[in-house]
Amino acid sequence: MSTPDATTTPSPTPARAAPASTNGTGRRWGSLGPVGLVLAGGISVQFGGALAVTLMPRAGALGVVALRLLVAAVVLLLVCRPRLRGHSRTDWGTVIVFGITMAAMNGLFYQSVARIPLGPAVTLEVLGPLALSVLASRRALNLVWAGLALAGVVLLSGGGFGDLDPVGAAFALGAGAMWAAYIVFSARTGRRFPQADGLALAMAVGALLFLPLGIAESGTKLLDPVTLGLGASVALLSSVLPYTLELLALRRLPAPTFAVMMSLEPALAATAGFLVLDQALTAMEAAAIALVIAASMGAVRTQTRQLRGKAAS
Repeated sequence: MSTPDATTTPSPTPARAAPASTNGTGRRWGSLGPVGLVLAGGISVQFGGALAVTLMPRAGALGVVALRLLVAAVVLLLVCRPRLRGHSRTDWGTVIVFGITMAAMNGLFYQSVARIPLGPAVTLEVLGPLALSVLASRRALNLVWAGLALAGVVLLSGGGFGDLDPVGAAFALGAGAMWAAYIVFSARTGRRFPQADGLALAMAVGALLFLPLGIAESGTKLLDPVTLGLGASVALLSSVLPYTLELLALRRLPAPTFAVMMSLEPALAATAGFLVLDQALTAMEAAAIALVIAASMGAVRTQTRQLRGKAAS
């Protein structure tokens, strides 16, 4: 993985690994500016998730994940053309675990959004990386951010997940745990493979693992041209396009600033859910999302100050 934060202490909302891009692509998108690129990537991810929800009645949650991983794997393999020879057993073990983690993260998340609105699902998912950042930092101030996040979860649950499907909430929390694992193994993969080769190979592993599950759930429905087209759109919006935009942004934007902006994903998800899926938030849910966003941003800033202090000493 070629993102700047791949080998540092993980942040609550880290950069997703990104494929290498061409100079032509950089010139074409560079006029947006780094902040615009990050926002465009975040919007693309969340509207891709909303599109995936509309596809679920046709292909099922597992079928959508299988299509997303398969199309993304094909595109990344064609773009990156990773070298298969010359890697050790440890290298392959790392990329295989990374692929398993990626498949589990996507599978659990889509099972979640099949049951609960997109905004609350992403909010609960963000708790995984946030918890990892708090544990990695080991600063007392992070207890404040953890408390804010916990308050957000309590508000979101209505005191007991009365308005949210508890199974869907559990899937979202499981996706968050897998996201935390994704951060760890994406960093390890990035240290062992050049550019985005490890990501491409891991995506292929995840696609191969999930394809039988998608076929078992949806069968020949996956071959329907409309389903295939929508699945390819989900893959491009949720994986390929944001990876490219974020890579271009990170060439000119400090990683801590990027992480703070990525903390806004629950809000972007709630907006996409409202515009595409007509999923309106209650005042309590909006307040809960705001608390989790504030906790995520606070943890990023605390971590940034800690890293700067270590560098100065």
